[in-house]
Amino acid sequence: MADELNFDALLVLSFGGPEGDEEVVPFLENVTRGRGIPRERLEKVGEHYFHFGGVSPLNRLNREIIGNLEKELASRGMELPVYFGNRNWHPFGEDTAEQMSRDGVRRALVFATSAWGGYSACLQYNEDIRRMIAHLEEKGVEPVEFTKLRQFYDHPVFVRLMADAVRESLDKVPAERRDATRVLFTAHSVPTAADEAAGGPEDPHLYSRQVAEASRLIAEAAGVDEYDVVWQSRSGDPRTPWLEPDIVDHTTDLAAAGVTAVVVCPVGFISDHMEVIWDLDTELVEAARDLGTDGVHVERTRTAGPEQEFAGMVVDIIGELVENSEPASLGTVTVQGCTVNGAACRPGCCQVSRPNSRTA
Repeated sequence: MADELNFDALLVLSFGGPEGDEEVVPFLENVTRGRGIPRERLEKVGEHYFHFGGVSPLNRLNREIIGNLEKELASRGMELPVYFGNRNWHPFGEDTAEQMSRDGVRRALVFATSAWGGYSACLQYNEDIRRMIAHLEEKGVEPVEFTKLRQFYDHPVFVRLMADAVRESLDKVPAERRDATRVLFTAHSVPTAADEAAGGPEDPHLYSRQVAEASRLIAEAAGVDEYDVVWQSRSGDPRTPWLEPDIVDHTTDLAAAGVTAVVVCPVGFISDHMEVIWDLDTELVEAARDLGTDGVHVERTRTAGPEQEFAGMVVDIIGELVENSEPASLGTVTVQGCTVNGAACRPGCCQVSRPNSRTA
């Protein structure tokens, strides 16, 4: 399949994360580059990393996805080596791109570890690709053409994997609490101005609409009639409006209304990285213990990324590109297509100048 368009490799492109206490602040300096945030503030922000020995699970989880991709590609007879690059920490995308060039790669596919549209979830990966291309020019090595794969928020496999996870978590809720359980779909919040710009003037609020649509599709597949879409992990100036409701605030309101358990589906994340294990498994769980008479029980669903079928979905998306076939899509909200060398999907799409937000 890959030979038909002469692709030489697949690059998994992600956000990056520290892997030791000494790496936390330098990593956060990269994340916040250009914003003038003092080191003391970054040390405070990094507390949740220090809680886990300075290690973000993201690199490990991405290497797990890469292993599954290699297995899937081999099973289909596709000779496509898989590389790994990050935006904010080792292995940096620029270094990986240089290695790819020196290895003889000339046309590479890029899988960005985000299902969504919007600046942080899509356009910033295009910027990463353009930066990698510029790095190759600076180094004087052979250029590589990068084709970024499409968004997949409503892919049937993604929806099914998450629906299975919701059903599993509902079954784990204590019997005496099941009649007072609410399902919450959560994703990384962004400033409302950034969300308004996501998709451009022709298709505004693309990010939040995709999250809402994915939540609807997963709930329907899981047989869930009532649910809420909530947001998490906001940061920056508290005076800046962000997408709401916040998951902790909303769970507090639900407890006051008689809800005794929540099933939390981190639909916005493909792996159990820091925004999941800290913001949900730690902060939300601790806050929920103090709500109501006996606390609110929290069941957090698994994420789709570690599943072998998730890797199969990525390879299927490669097949769509190679065969120029219609994307497998269950939703009604735009799915942005593949882009070459970091070009925007269309003029004006997601053109936001470095908002203080991120989704990865």
